[in-house]
Parts: sequence; structure tokens; C-alpha cells
Amino acid sequence: MPTAIETIKEKALLSTPIIKPAQPTLSGFEQSTLARRGLGLRGVDYNSVSPGYTLLAHLTSPGTVRLIANDGTEAHRWDLPYRPGRHARIIPNRNLAYNGVHPESPRLFPLWQKYRGGVMMQVDPSGNVVSEHRDPMAHHDQHHLDNGEILYTTLEALTAEQAASIPGGIPESEAPDGKVYADCIKHVDATGNVIWSWKVIDHLDPKFFPLQPHYTRDHWPLINSVYPLKDGNILASLRSVSAVIIISRSTGEVIWHLDSTVVAQQHCASELDDGSILIFDNGTFRHRESATYSRVIQVERESKKIVWEYRDPHPMTFFTPFMGGAQRLQNGNTLITEAAFGRVFEVTKEGKMCWEYMNPDFADYKGLDAKEIEEYFDYPANALFRAYKYTPEQVPWLKR
Repeated sequence: MPTAIETIKEKALLSTPIIKPAQPTLSGFEQSTLARRGLGLRGVDYNSVSPGYTLLAHLTSPGTVRLIANDGTEAHRWDLPYRPGRHARIIPNRNLAYNGVHPESPRLFPLWQKYRGGVMMQVDPSGNVVSEHRDPMAHHDQHHLDNGEILYTTLEALTAEQAASIPGGIPESEAPDGKVYADCIKHVDATGNVIWSWKVIDHLDPKFFPLQPHYTRDHWPLINSVYPLKDGNILASLRSVSAVIIISRSTGEVIWHLDSTVVAQQHCASELDDGSILIFDNGTFRHRESATYSRVIQVERESKKIVWEYRDPHPMTFFTPFMGGAQRLQNGNTLITEAAFGRVFEVTKEGKMCWEYMNPDFADYKGLDAKEIEEYFDYPANALFRAYKYTPEQVPWLKR
């Protein structure tokens, strides 16, 4: 076994290509910086990388989900009928839990077309739809539980009086219908019945959760991840107010709050085995810092102290202004998604990189029923919302 990260040349003898070469242009020089730097597998240290397969859902694909082996080859794929409404997971019953974009969701405001979801599917390894729950107002995180239940984020319009109570944001930047939309969290059973719900307007005091000044006022506070804790409470990440909170399931009250002095536009908060919280901290408009860099932090819940942190040795070279993911793996490594640039990599406890992969697929939003954002994102992108990794034992159906 090699002892250092293998170079692309050392992997070139694989029967299936691991690199998608940059396409030549009329000038003979690739104009995309991401493609020019190299795509596919960038390196692997087989002595340190965790065994398994990494699951990717390319956001501007029609509905493609791929399972990538450590050598960079495609081990399995699904081609689904809806474009990704963010991400996919493999759940313990061996099905793919996929969040697709609802074909009849209302057109609330421009960026809604980027992050809406609404079709929550379970799909077997052969691509057959096993179950489906629909909510046209769902967005961002739709967390499929092991028992078929789903915890997910959704939106509802505030009254004019409620909207006026929300401070901050860009003046006069409400949705085209003049409204402010606020988050709700729903928990539905396997048949789609709501068994628990929570409305942000009923439990957050807007004075303590103002929209940050660069945000439009169409969506408050923009919950981008929800996670069921072992104690039954709910962990949530609130992007546009830079906060991570824990919600009491019994009372609905906020019982834990990590604020913008620690996190900045963060994503993907999850609970680790010891009860601490793992967070992808994007770093946009970071508190009292002008340099932009992303990091992954592990926060001890009681003290709120950072007990583990990953930054790139050259911090500003690891940064995604939106989206992003972090998953603690069984061997103690951490899988990280630098989302806007389609980059997924794995680091050890000591922060040593042992696997790196660049999504080689690029596409724009044209033809994906998202005309409101075609001008915002008018370039081919390889973006991923969040990646997950699974051990061979978690995908026993996979042909090897």
C-alpha cells in the first residue's frame, strides 16, 4: 500500500478513467479555473482514507446521483425524474433517500428556485420508487429517518404585522408579492401525516435573530439543516441570522443557541456520538474578520467551546460562500463538502487530507425550470449541496 497521497499519474493505469480531462477551447486553453486545475480524483492515501463510497447529487443535473469509490470510479448511479432539491442519503433499509424539486412548487422569489425541494422519495438500488411524500413549500434539508418518517423544513407567509417585526436585511427587498416568508419544521410519519410541527415566528424573538444586512427580506431566518438529536430535541442551522439552535421538542422553545460570534452563514449541523455538534462554518461575513475562509468545527455543547477544527493550511483556499457539508466517519475521519466548487475531501483527526475528489460534471440551470435564477447562475457549475460516505457494509447490494 502507498504511504502518501497518490498522484494522478500513479492512478492512471486504472481500467476506468478517474479524471475527466479539460475540454480544449478555440484558443487551446481551458477557461474554467475549476476544470483547468483538474477534475475527478485528485489524490488518495489508502493507509488513512476510510473504506467506502461517497454519494454525490450534482445540483444542476436532471436528477443524477452517483456513488464514487475511493479510487475515483463510479460504483453505482441513479437517474431520477426530478432535479436534486439539495442532496441524497442512503438510509439503513438500503434505499436511497432523495430530495427532488417539486414540479408544481409556487414561484415565491428568485432564489427560491435554487433551494426549493418538495419531493421526498425513497428509491431502491435499481431505481424503483418505494415511497414518496410531497410538500411544495419544502426546501433545503429533508431528513429521512430510519423508520420512514421525515423531518424537514418548509415555508409559510407571515402576516404584514409579523413581517414588520423582522429587523435587518436589505430595505424593501421582500418577495415580489410583498411578503416575508418564514420557516417551519414538520415531522411526518411514513404515511405523510404531520406528527409534530414548529413555526419559527412563534418561538424566536426577531430582536435577537435579525436578518444580517446583506440579506433580502423574502426569507427569515433560512433554516438550511435540521437534525433529530438522541434526546428527542431538534438541532437546526439558521443561515441568514448566523445561528445554530436546539429546539425543545416538548415545548418548542430554543434551549441552546450558538450565535454569530462563532459561526457565519453555516450549514449542516449534526450531533456526534459524544453529544457535541459538528458544523460546516462557511465564513461569509465572519464576525470581526474581513478575510473569507471556511472551516469545520466541533463544538462541545455545554461549554460551547470549539474542541476540534479543520481549516486549510492556507485558510482562504478552502471557502464556499454558500452550501457545504461535514460528516464524521466511523474511523474518526471527517468528510467535507466544499459545495459551490464541487469539491469533496476527507481529513484525519489530525487534519491530514487523505482523499480529494472534484465533481467532473458541469451544467447550468437552463432547461431545469428555474428561469428566475438563470441570470444569477449563468455559468456551468459542478456544485454539490452535501456529500455523504458509506462503508461497504452499508451498501451490501453494491456489485464489486
